[in-house]
Amino acid sequence: MTLMISNEADALKAQVGRFQEVQQSMVEQVRKVIVGQDEVLEQLMIALFVGGHCLITGMPGTAKTLLVRTMAQTLGLLFRRIQFTPDLMPSDITGTDILEEEPGTGRRIWTFVQGPIFGNVLLADEINRTPPKTQAALLEAMQEHSCTVRGNHYNLPAPFFVLATQNPIELEGTYPLPEAQLDRFLFNTLLDYLPEEDEMKVIGLTTTTAEAAPEPVTSAEEILAFQRLVRMVPIAEDIARYAVALVRATRPSDVSAPEVVKKYVNFGASVRGAQNLVLAAKARTLMHGRYHVTYQDVVQLMRPVMRHRILLNFQAESDRLTPDDVLKRLLEAVPPKG
Repeated sequence: MTLMISNEADALKAQVGRFQEVQQSMVEQVRKVIVGQDEVLEQLMIALFVGGHCLITGMPGTAKTLLVRTMAQTLGLLFRRIQFTPDLMPSDITGTDILEEEPGTGRRIWTFVQGPIFGNVLLADEINRTPPKTQAALLEAMQEHSCTVRGNHYNLPAPFFVLATQNPIELEGTYPLPEAQLDRFLFNTLLDYLPEEDEMKVIGLTTTTAEAAPEPVTSAEEILAFQRLVRMVPIAEDIARYAVALVRATRPSDVSAPEVVKKYVNFGASVRGAQNLVLAAKARTLMHGRYHVTYQDVVQLMRPVMRHRILLNFQAESDRLTPDDVLKRLLEAVPPKG
């Protein structure tokens, strides 16, 4: 019995070592193309290791699309891209049935032609430029990793990630994502402008004849194994309770909600927010070479997990507060106990 436990421990230790090796290799490969944005890169990798989806919000020209494409190349996965436009239809995403003539018999049969959703990494470029009917085509895929076309159920390849981008400033001709869809994203990651020295590096990388070619460092099967490994990371009860307390504090109707939430928030995060916060903290733990979740993991990831899950009221808009401003004050009002 002791030998069996020892062997299991050695196997887990080897798997953790491989996890950290792949993570470091991914960073090295992405760095061939992408400069800076360390926090964004960490959040994207956490989403991949958790099996979650990521909404990337940033100004035009901040390398949102390039970052997603480069990540897909390093993962060695099937990459699909959909450019969302106002005239895009749900069947353009999921695929559709077409009538074909069967060779030999001449009978007409329905044949399903897969849409671009049948990939491992789906880049939904400018997702807020398509109407709600088309946006809703992703709802089932994001939650259940499947889609239904004309009553037929189809499973999507595993692993499956939706990495969506949106422009935060140009609102003309856009359709804000409904709360039900926003809640399905693990993170709302913000891409900001680079510091001056990083912009100089970008100029050096992109204005010469040199072309960087990221190489795959892992496989679909290994990523699925890493997702199972992340769920095995232990979390102390007091830290899990703190994560739940933070989520509950975002709801103005909850007795634990601080004054800033009661004043500025209409609706808070659901239980999915707590699930995602704990899972993301577990992945961050492994990525930082630790074996147990800390309060710092929860605090560090609270804003990217929650900023798209709280709905501010007119008072917040009047006082020119963003979700991050409110969440920062919430963290001050509900500090870690450890």
